[in-house]
Amino acid sequence: MAENKCRLFKRCGGCQLEMSYPEQLLWKQNKAERMLSKFCEVEKIIGMKNPYNYRNKVQHGFYTNTNRQIISGIYQSNSEKIIPCESCMLEDVQADKIISTIRILMRSFKIFPYNPHTDRGLVRHVMIRKGFNSGEYLVCIVISKNEFPSKKNFVNALKKAHPYVTTVVLNVCNNPMPLTMGDKEIVALGKGYIEDTLCDKKFRISAKSFYQVNPRQTEVLYKTAVEFAELKKTDRVLDCYCGTGTIGIIASDFCGEVVGVELNKKAVEDARKNAENNSVKNIAFTEGDSGKFMEHLAESGEKCDVVFTDPPRTGSDKRFLESMAKMSPDRVVYISCGIESLERDLKILKKLGYEAKKIQPVDMFPHTRHIETVVLLKKQ
Repeated sequence: MAENKCRLFKRCGGCQLEMSYPEQLLWKQNKAERMLSKFCEVEKIIGMKNPYNYRNKVQHGFYTNTNRQIISGIYQSNSEKIIPCESCMLEDVQADKIISTIRILMRSFKIFPYNPHTDRGLVRHVMIRKGFNSGEYLVCIVISKNEFPSKKNFVNALKKAHPYVTTVVLNVCNNPMPLTMGDKEIVALGKGYIEDTLCDKKFRISAKSFYQVNPRQTEVLYKTAVEFAELKKTDRVLDCYCGTGTIGIIASDFCGEVVGVELNKKAVEDARKNAENNSVKNIAFTEGDSGKFMEHLAESGEKCDVVFTDPPRTGSDKRFLESMAKMSPDRVVYISCGIESLERDLKILKKLGYEAKKIQPVDMFPHTRHIETVVLLKKQ
Protein backbone atom coordinates (compact mmCIF):
# COMPACT_ATOMS: atom_id res chain seq x y z
CA MET A 1 0.00 0.00 0.00
CA ALA A 2 1.55 3.28 -1.12
CA GLU A 3 1.63 5.98 1.52
CA ASN A 4 0.07 9.31 0.52
CA LYS A 5 1.29 12.60 1.92
CA CYS A 6 -0.92 15.65 2.20
CA ARG A 7 0.55 18.97 1.08
CA LEU A 8 -1.88 20.80 3.43
CA PHE A 9 -0.92 18.82 6.54
CA LYS A 10 0.53 21.73 8.53
CA ARG A 11 -2.18 24.20 7.43
CA CYS A 12 -5.42 22.21 7.59
CA GLY A 13 -5.40 20.17 10.81
CA GLY A 14 -7.82 17.54 9.52
CA CYS A 15 -5.01 14.97 9.56
CA GLN A 16 -2.99 14.85 12.78
CA LEU A 17 -0.62 11.90 12.30
CA GLU A 18 2.12 12.43 9.72
CA MET A 19 3.42 8.86 9.75
CA SER A 20 2.93 5.64 7.78
CA TYR A 21 -0.33 3.78 8.35
CA PRO A 22 1.31 0.83 10.18
CA GLU A 23 3.00 3.39 12.45
CA GLN A 24 -0.38 5.09 13.07
CA LEU A 25 -1.96 1.78 14.13
CA LEU A 26 0.95 1.09 16.48
CA TRP A 27 0.65 4.61 17.96
CA LYS A 28 -3.09 4.08 18.58
CA GLN A 29 -2.59 0.58 19.98
CA ASN A 30 0.01 1.85 22.43
CA LYS A 31 -2.25 4.70 23.53
CA ALA A 32 -5.25 2.39 24.02
CA GLU A 33 -3.16 -0.03 26.07
CA ARG A 34 -1.60 2.77 28.12
CA MET A 35 -5.03 4.18 29.03
CA LEU A 36 -7.27 1.11 29.19
CA SER A 37 -5.22 -2.03 29.95
CA LYS A 38 -5.76 -1.46 33.70
CA PHE A 39 -9.41 -2.47 33.13
CA CYS A 40 -8.75 -5.60 31.03
CA GLU A 41 -6.68 -6.79 28.09
CA VAL A 42 -6.90 -4.54 25.02
CA GLU A 43 -7.36 -6.44 21.74
CA LYS A 44 -5.33 -5.58 18.64
CA ILE A 45 -6.78 -2.53 16.86
CA ILE A 46 -8.76 -3.27 13.68
CA GLY A 47 -7.35 -1.10 10.89
CA MET A 48 -8.34 -0.49 7.26
CA LYS A 49 -6.94 -2.15 4.14
CA ASN A 50 -7.17 1.17 2.31
CA PRO A 51 -7.19 4.09 4.76
CA TYR A 52 -7.84 6.78 2.13
CA ASN A 53 -10.93 8.60 0.78
CA TYR A 54 -13.07 6.90 3.42
CA ARG A 55 -15.22 9.87 4.49
CA ASN A 56 -18.76 9.64 3.11
CA LYS A 57 -19.59 13.08 4.54
CA VAL A 58 -17.71 16.05 3.06
CA GLN A 59 -18.13 19.72 4.02
CA HIS A 60 -16.46 22.69 2.31
CA GLY A 61 -16.80 26.39 2.92
CA PHE A 62 -16.62 29.15 0.27
CA TYR A 63 -15.18 32.63 0.07
CA THR A 64 -14.27 35.23 -2.57
CA ASN A 65 -10.59 36.16 -2.77
CA THR A 66 -9.11 39.56 -3.59
CA ASN A 67 -9.27 38.76 -7.33
CA ARG A 68 -13.05 38.10 -7.05
CA GLN A 69 -12.49 34.38 -7.60
CA ILE A 70 -14.74 31.92 -5.75
CA ILE A 71 -12.63 29.58 -3.61
CA SER A 72 -13.79 26.44 -1.81
CA GLY A 73 -11.96 24.54 0.88
CA ILE A 74 -11.81 22.98 4.32
CA TYR A 75 -12.22 24.91 7.54
CA GLN A 76 -8.95 24.90 9.44
CA SER A 77 -9.26 23.02 12.76
CA ASN A 78 -10.47 25.30 15.59
CA SER A 79 -10.60 28.26 13.23
CA GLU A 80 -12.96 30.12 10.90
CA LYS A 81 -10.27 30.21 8.21
CA ILE A 82 -10.91 28.26 4.99
CA ILE A 83 -7.93 26.42 3.49
CA PRO A 84 -8.33 26.15 -0.32
CA CYS A 85 -8.60 22.47 -1.26
CA GLU A 86 -9.87 20.71 -4.38
CA SER A 87 -9.10 17.14 -3.30
CA CYS A 88 -8.51 15.64 0.13
CA MET A 89 -7.03 12.20 0.76
CA LEU A 90 -9.66 11.50 3.45
CA GLU A 91 -12.73 12.57 1.47
CA ASP A 92 -14.82 10.71 -1.08
CA VAL A 93 -13.35 11.45 -4.52
CA GLN A 94 -16.70 12.08 -6.26
CA ALA A 95 -17.84 14.39 -3.46
CA ASP A 96 -14.80 16.60 -4.03
CA LYS A 97 -15.62 16.69 -7.76
CA ILE A 98 -19.23 17.70 -7.02
CA ILE A 99 -17.99 20.60 -4.89
CA SER A 100 -15.66 21.72 -7.70
CA THR A 101 -18.65 21.76 -10.08
CA ILE A 102 -20.72 23.78 -7.59
CA ARG A 103 -17.93 26.34 -7.42
CA ILE A 104 -17.89 26.62 -11.25
CA LEU A 105 -21.69 26.88 -11.41
CA MET A 106 -21.73 29.59 -8.75
CA ARG A 107 -19.39 31.67 -10.91
CA SER A 108 -21.52 30.98 -14.01
CA PHE A 109 -24.81 31.87 -12.28
CA LYS A 110 -23.26 34.86 -10.46
CA ILE A 111 -24.05 33.36 -7.04
CA PHE A 112 -21.48 34.40 -4.44
CA PRO A 113 -20.30 33.07 -1.08
CA TYR A 114 -21.84 34.62 2.01
CA ASN A 115 -19.62 37.18 3.74
CA PRO A 116 -20.53 37.48 7.46
CA HIS A 117 -18.68 40.80 7.75
CA THR A 118 -20.75 42.52 5.05
CA ASP A 119 -23.90 40.32 5.27
CA ARG A 120 -23.76 39.95 1.48
CA GLY A 121 -23.63 36.83 -0.69
CA LEU A 122 -25.61 33.60 -0.41
CA VAL A 123 -23.72 30.29 -0.06
CA ARG A 124 -22.31 29.52 3.40
CA HIS A 125 -21.05 25.99 2.83
CA VAL A 126 -21.83 22.74 1.01
CA MET A 127 -22.21 19.28 2.51
CA ILE A 128 -22.14 16.08 0.44
CA ARG A 129 -23.26 12.71 1.81
CA LYS A 130 -22.74 9.41 0.00
CA GLY A 131 -24.55 6.11 0.41
CA PHE A 132 -21.52 3.79 0.49
CA ASN A 133 -23.38 0.72 -0.79
CA SER A 134 -26.26 2.43 -2.65
CA GLY A 135 -24.00 4.87 -4.55
CA GLU A 136 -26.56 7.67 -3.96
CA TYR A 137 -25.36 11.23 -3.26
CA LEU A 138 -27.09 13.96 -1.27
CA VAL A 139 -26.01 17.56 -1.87
CA CYS A 140 -26.92 20.09 0.82
CA ILE A 141 -26.21 23.74 -0.01
CA VAL A 142 -26.38 25.89 3.12
CA ILE A 143 -27.56 29.41 2.27
CA SER A 144 -28.16 32.67 4.14
CA LYS A 145 -31.52 33.60 2.53
CA ASN A 146 -34.74 31.86 1.52
CA GLU A 147 -34.33 32.56 -2.20
CA PHE A 148 -31.84 30.82 -4.49
CA PRO A 149 -31.70 32.58 -7.91
CA SER A 150 -32.22 30.27 -10.94
CA LYS A 151 -32.59 27.36 -8.54
CA LYS A 152 -34.06 24.94 -11.09
CA ASN A 153 -31.43 25.66 -13.77
CA PHE A 154 -28.60 25.47 -11.23
CA VAL A 155 -29.76 22.08 -9.90
CA ASN A 156 -30.37 20.70 -13.40
CA ALA A 157 -26.84 21.70 -14.44
CA LEU A 158 -25.42 19.99 -11.34
CA LYS A 159 -27.43 16.83 -12.00
CA LYS A 160 -26.31 16.79 -15.64
CA ALA A 161 -22.64 17.01 -14.59
CA HIS A 162 -23.08 14.34 -11.86
CA PRO A 163 -25.99 11.96 -12.67
CA TYR A 164 -25.42 9.98 -9.44
CA VAL A 165 -26.63 12.99 -7.39
CA THR A 166 -30.08 11.77 -6.32
CA THR A 167 -31.22 14.64 -4.10
CA VAL A 168 -30.37 18.32 -3.54
CA VAL A 169 -31.45 20.18 -0.40
CA LEU A 170 -31.16 23.91 0.34
CA ASN A 171 -30.73 24.59 4.05
CA VAL A 172 -31.44 28.15 5.24
CA CYS A 173 -29.14 29.11 8.13
CA ASN A 174 -28.78 32.41 10.02
CA ASN A 175 -26.21 31.15 12.54
CA PRO A 176 -22.86 32.93 11.98
CA MET A 177 -20.81 29.94 13.20
CA PRO A 178 -19.07 27.91 10.44
CA LEU A 179 -20.60 24.60 9.31
CA THR A 180 -23.84 25.12 11.24
CA MET A 181 -27.25 24.38 9.74
CA GLY A 182 -30.68 25.95 10.11
CA ASP A 183 -34.13 24.45 10.69
CA LYS A 184 -35.62 25.33 7.30
CA GLU A 185 -34.97 22.96 4.39
CA ILE A 186 -36.06 23.31 0.75
CA VAL A 187 -35.89 20.13 -1.30
CA ALA A 188 -34.71 21.19 -4.78
CA LEU A 189 -34.29 17.70 -6.27
CA GLY A 190 -35.34 14.18 -5.31
CA LYS A 191 -36.72 12.98 -1.96
CA GLY A 192 -34.59 15.09 0.37
CA TYR A 193 -32.70 12.07 1.67
CA ILE A 194 -30.68 9.09 0.45
CA GLU A 195 -30.61 5.48 1.62
CA ASP A 196 -27.77 3.11 2.37
CA THR A 197 -27.27 -0.46 3.59
CA LEU A 198 -25.37 -1.25 6.77
CA CYS A 199 -25.10 -4.77 8.22
CA ASP A 200 -27.85 -5.88 5.78
CA LYS A 201 -30.26 -3.18 7.03
CA LYS A 202 -31.48 -0.14 5.07
CA PHE A 203 -31.01 3.32 6.57
CA ARG A 204 -32.30 6.73 5.56
CA ILE A 205 -29.70 9.51 5.61
CA SER A 206 -30.96 13.11 5.60
CA ALA A 207 -28.86 16.27 5.61
CA LYS A 208 -29.00 16.73 9.38
CA SER A 209 -29.17 13.15 10.64
CA PHE A 210 -26.18 11.53 12.34
CA TYR A 211 -24.53 8.75 10.34
CA GLN A 212 -21.01 7.46 10.83
CA VAL A 213 -18.61 8.96 8.26
CA ASN A 214 -16.60 5.76 7.65
CA PRO A 215 -19.14 3.11 6.56
CA ARG A 216 -16.65 0.31 5.99
CA GLN A 217 -15.34 0.51 9.56
CA THR A 218 -18.82 1.25 10.94
CA GLU A 219 -19.88 -2.27 9.93
CA VAL A 220 -16.86 -3.64 11.81
CA LEU A 221 -17.71 -1.48 14.84
CA TYR A 222 -21.41 -2.37 15.02
CA LYS A 223 -20.88 -6.09 14.36
CA THR A 224 -18.33 -6.09 17.19
CA ALA A 225 -20.80 -4.29 19.51
CA VAL A 226 -23.65 -6.74 18.78
CA GLU A 227 -21.30 -9.73 19.15
CA PHE A 228 -20.04 -8.40 22.52
CA ALA A 229 -23.64 -8.03 23.77
CA GLU A 230 -24.21 -11.83 23.65
CA LEU A 231 -27.88 -11.19 22.90
CA LYS A 232 -30.64 -13.71 23.59
CA LYS A 233 -34.22 -13.75 22.28
CA THR A 234 -35.51 -12.98 25.78
CA ASP A 235 -33.36 -9.86 26.25
CA ARG A 236 -34.73 -6.36 26.68
CA VAL A 237 -32.24 -3.89 25.19
CA LEU A 238 -31.84 -0.15 25.79
CA ASP A 239 -30.05 1.81 23.04
CA CYS A 240 -28.90 5.19 24.40
CA TYR A 241 -27.78 8.09 22.18
CA CYS A 242 -29.32 5.96 19.41
CA GLY A 243 -29.12 8.52 16.55
CA THR A 244 -31.03 7.18 13.55
CA GLY A 245 -31.45 3.79 15.23
CA THR A 246 -28.62 1.92 13.52
CA ILE A 247 -27.32 -0.20 16.42
CA GLY A 248 -30.78 -0.93 17.84
CA ILE A 249 -32.20 -1.99 14.47
CA ILE A 250 -29.20 -4.25 13.78
CA ALA A 251 -29.50 -5.76 17.29
CA SER A 252 -33.29 -6.26 16.97
CA ASP A 253 -32.82 -9.54 15.07
CA PHE A 254 -31.14 -11.14 18.08
CA CYS A 255 -33.22 -9.96 21.08
CA GLY A 256 -36.79 -9.65 22.32
CA GLU A 257 -37.26 -5.88 22.56
CA VAL A 258 -35.27 -2.67 21.90
CA VAL A 259 -35.96 0.81 23.27
CA GLY A 260 -33.95 3.64 21.67
CA VAL A 261 -33.57 7.16 23.06
CA GLU A 262 -32.16 10.18 21.22
CA LEU A 263 -32.29 13.97 21.81
CA ASN A 264 -32.24 15.01 18.11
CA LYS A 265 -35.85 15.20 16.89
CA LYS A 266 -34.94 14.72 13.21
CA ALA A 267 -32.81 11.68 14.05
CA VAL A 268 -35.75 10.10 15.92
CA GLU A 269 -38.00 10.67 12.89
CA ASP A 270 -35.39 8.95 10.71
CA ALA A 271 -35.01 6.13 13.25
CA ARG A 272 -38.75 5.39 13.20
CA LYS A 273 -38.77 5.44 9.42
CA ASN A 274 -35.70 3.18 9.33
CA ALA A 275 -37.44 0.66 11.61
CA GLU A 276 -40.52 0.75 9.37
CA ASN A 277 -38.45 0.31 6.18
CA ASN A 278 -36.73 -2.73 7.70
CA SER A 279 -40.03 -4.20 8.99
CA VAL A 280 -38.69 -4.18 12.56
CA LYS A 281 -41.61 -4.60 14.97
CA ASN A 282 -39.80 -5.06 18.29
CA ILE A 283 -38.27 -1.57 18.59
CA ALA A 284 -39.55 1.80 19.86
CA PHE A 285 -37.86 5.21 19.89
CA THR A 286 -38.19 8.05 22.39
CA GLU A 287 -37.13 11.66 21.84
CA GLY A 288 -35.26 12.94 24.88
CA ASP A 289 -32.04 13.28 26.83
CA SER A 290 -30.51 9.83 27.42
CA GLY A 291 -29.45 10.72 30.98
CA LYS A 292 -32.89 11.99 32.06
CA PHE A 293 -34.61 9.08 30.31
CA MET A 294 -32.37 6.56 32.08
CA GLU A 295 -33.02 8.32 35.42
CA HIS A 296 -36.78 8.16 34.84
CA LEU A 297 -36.64 4.45 34.01
CA ALA A 298 -34.54 3.74 37.12
CA GLU A 299 -36.98 5.66 39.37
CA SER A 300 -39.91 3.76 37.79
CA GLY A 301 -38.27 0.45 38.65
CA GLU A 302 -37.78 -0.47 34.97
CA LYS A 303 -35.26 -3.19 34.15
CA CYS A 304 -33.31 -4.17 31.06
CA ASP A 305 -30.79 -6.89 30.25
CA VAL A 306 -28.41 -5.03 27.92
CA VAL A 307 -27.54 -1.35 27.45
CA PHE A 308 -25.83 -0.04 24.33
CA THR A 309 -24.44 3.42 24.92
CA ASP A 310 -22.75 5.46 22.19
CA PRO A 311 -22.28 8.93 23.77
CA PRO A 312 -20.61 11.99 22.21
CA ARG A 313 -16.85 12.48 22.56
CA THR A 314 -17.30 14.04 26.01
CA GLY A 315 -18.69 10.72 27.26
CA SER A 316 -21.55 10.16 29.71
CA ASP A 317 -22.24 12.19 32.84
CA LYS A 318 -22.12 10.57 36.26
CA ARG A 319 -25.90 10.81 36.71
CA PHE A 320 -26.46 8.79 33.54
CA LEU A 321 -24.03 6.08 34.66
CA GLU A 322 -25.52 5.92 38.17
CA SER A 323 -29.04 5.65 36.76
CA MET A 324 -27.91 2.90 34.42
CA ALA A 325 -26.40 0.98 37.34
CA LYS A 326 -29.72 1.31 39.23
CA MET A 327 -31.45 -0.44 36.34
CA SER A 328 -28.93 -3.24 36.87
CA PRO A 329 -28.43 -4.51 33.29
CA ASP A 330 -26.42 -7.72 33.07
CA ARG A 331 -24.28 -6.35 30.20
CA VAL A 332 -23.27 -2.87 29.04
CA VAL A 333 -21.72 -2.31 25.61
CA TYR A 334 -20.00 1.09 25.61
CA ILE A 335 -19.06 2.47 22.18
CA SER A 336 -16.66 5.37 22.59
CA CYS A 337 -15.22 7.94 20.19
CA GLY A 338 -13.18 9.64 22.94
CA ILE A 339 -10.68 7.44 24.73
CA GLU A 340 -10.01 10.00 27.49
CA SER A 341 -13.69 10.21 28.48
CA LEU A 342 -13.95 6.42 28.15
CA GLU A 343 -11.16 5.93 30.70
CA ARG A 344 -12.96 8.28 33.11
CA ASP A 345 -16.34 6.54 32.65
CA LEU A 346 -14.88 3.04 33.04
CA LYS A 347 -13.48 4.11 36.44
CA ILE A 348 -16.97 5.26 37.49
CA LEU A 349 -18.61 2.09 36.19
CA LYS A 350 -16.09 -0.05 38.06
CA LYS A 351 -17.09 1.66 41.33
CA LEU A 352 -20.74 1.04 40.40
CA GLY A 353 -20.10 -2.69 40.10
CA TYR A 354 -19.34 -3.16 36.38
CA GLU A 355 -16.17 -4.85 35.20
CA ALA A 356 -14.70 -4.54 31.70
CA LYS A 357 -14.41 -7.95 30.04
CA LYS A 358 -13.45 -7.07 26.46
CA ILE A 359 -11.91 -3.95 24.89
CA GLN A 360 -11.68 -3.68 21.09
CA PRO A 361 -10.20 -0.55 19.45
CA VAL A 362 -11.31 0.16 15.85
CA ASP A 363 -9.58 2.66 13.57
CA MET A 364 -12.56 4.68 12.32
CA PHE A 365 -10.55 7.80 11.47
CA PRO A 366 -7.17 7.00 9.87
CA HIS A 367 -4.60 9.85 9.88
CA THR A 368 -6.23 11.39 12.98
CA ARG A 369 -5.58 10.86 16.69
CA HIS A 370 -9.11 9.57 17.31
CA ILE A 371 -9.59 6.02 18.55
CA GLU A 372 -13.02 4.37 18.45
CA THR A 373 -13.43 1.65 21.08
CA VAL A 374 -16.02 -1.01 21.94
CA VAL A 375 -16.07 -2.21 25.57
CA LEU A 376 -18.12 -5.03 27.08
CA LEU A 377 -18.85 -4.61 30.78
CA LYS A 378 -20.62 -7.14 32.99
CA LYS A 379 -22.32 -6.66 36.33
CA GLN A 380 -20.37 -8.20 39.19
